[in-house]
Amino acid sequence: MMNFKSMATPMEANLKKLHDSTISSDRVDPTMYRQLIGSLLYLVNTRPYICYAVNALSKHMVEPRQVHWVAAKHVLRYLHGTIGYSVRYTTGDGVKLEGFTDSDWAGSAVDRKSTSGCCFNLGSTMVSWFNKKLTSVALSTTEGEYIATCAACKEALWLRKLLADLSGHQIDVTVIFCDK
Repeated sequence: MMNFKSMATPMEANLKKLHDSTISSDRVDPTMYRQLIGSLLYLVNTRPYICYAVNALSKHMVEPRQVHWVAAKHVLRYLHGTIGYSVRYTTGDGVKLEGFTDSDWAGSAVDRKSTSGCCFNLGSTMVSWFNKKLTSVALSTTEGEYIATCAACKEALWLRKLLADLSGHQIDVTVIFCDK
């Protein structure tokens, strides 16, 4: 049994130190770091909630520093603490497609671009999700949310068409919940 403290979240809330400390932090073995990130990328298939943390850490595979190594081990400590967690799927009143979207305004410390994310549930099952850094700088939080909601609407249209092709009939109205 490993003897270390489990973490409550996959990554610390303030990611700015990953970018700011690349000059002041010691370098680590790139091969070991890449192997760890590769293993975490494999785990993303069964644990999608670590996707954002793994994506943020994978941006530093060329010259990993000590702060990146510590953050990657933080993800492992989180996984160790949540090893008994599971997702429970329940039966419901029918097939209903729902979307959830959010955006962080100027979340990147490097270029001030926003990151938007979205997930879709079909009944109680998450069937689609994405997380994307925007290609342009949003001038306000409202604009960032609008761009994220627009991307979610595109995904909803694609999912509705796919479900209609698979089932042979249209599903009910798709509701997309967005943060304002």
